[in-house]
Amino acid sequence: MKASSWIIILCCFVTVIASVLTSLVEFLAFTPSDLYHLRLWTLVTALFLHSGLLHLVGNMIFLFVLGRTLERVTDTKKFLTVFFVGGIASFLLSVPFYKPDVLMVGASAAIFSVASADMLIAPLSFSIIFLAPVGAIALLYFVYNIIAVYYGISGNVAYISHIIGFALGIPFGILWSKQWKKNLGISIILLIVYVILGLIISRLIAEYSTYSLSLLTSNQH
Repeated sequence: MKASSWIIILCCFVTVIASVLTSLVEFLAFTPSDLYHLRLWTLVTALFLHSGLLHLVGNMIFLFVLGRTLERVTDTKKFLTVFFVGGIASFLLSVPFYKPDVLMVGASAAIFSVASADMLIAPLSFSIIFLAPVGAIALLYFVYNIIAVYYGISGNVAYISHIIGFALGIPFGILWSKQWKKNLGISIILLIVYVILGLIISRLIAEYSTYSLSLLTSNQH
């Protein structure tokens, strides 16, 4: 079994156990103040703990697609390096942006590190789940997080940490791909193509809905 699959299993296990034994949440989650109290294990355990079912399922789908891709095109050791370095460093570099007592959990930033590495190494690797190449997927969600930060969208999502995670994965992609510049260009082109296709499809759906509504109204008269 691939290491990415074991991480998915561990994330599910830890999150389910913590939802039952809620006292474990504070022990496993990372907060900026943990650095001052030397609770350094939380930099690792927080990667496997998620805030709820939606958070868990969303992350595990992305990890399944992006993690397996990176593990397949490089190797298990490189995948684990990107995942843990990206995840742990994202927690550390996010400290200045959050209050000392804010609970930070989830593998999102680590997955963003994996995503940017995928983008520079194997942008054309196609995902049946998302019906898109990983290069387009990685850039699309990076741009979404940039927009979220720009417009001040917050909620319970650590968009800044995601951006940091994405940035941390780039050096690995550059290091392991001699064609990273070409692959970045491919990813940008793929993103543009998919955005255009999305706009065209949305327009067609809107026009069809309008046409169907007009027919229904005419039949009623």
